[in-house]
Amino acid sequence: MSLQEEFDKIAEDVKKVKTRPTDQELLDLYGLYKQAVVGDVNTDRPGMLDLKGKAKWDTWNSRKGMSKDDAMSAYVALGKEIISKYGM
Repeated sequence: MSLQEEFDKIAEDVKKVKTRPTDQELLDLYGLYKQAVVGDVNTDRPGMLDLKGKAKWDTWNSRKGMSKDDAMSAYVALGKEIISKYGM
């Protein structure tokens, strides 16, 4: 299975976990996913009142410079950890 195929499978499987992961785990998944799919942040940081948007943007921006393959690998590793922790 290629890295892209494994990434796609984990991206689907992680949505099916029995218990909702912590906010930090969800943010980490989001940041890695966006870095793997889009690359470096390409939007302006959301405004002061959009707390959720800012948290997501900051998490994605913290991955700046990470290659798409590295982001995919890290996402797959974190996804597997979350799936084994919470079950499907």
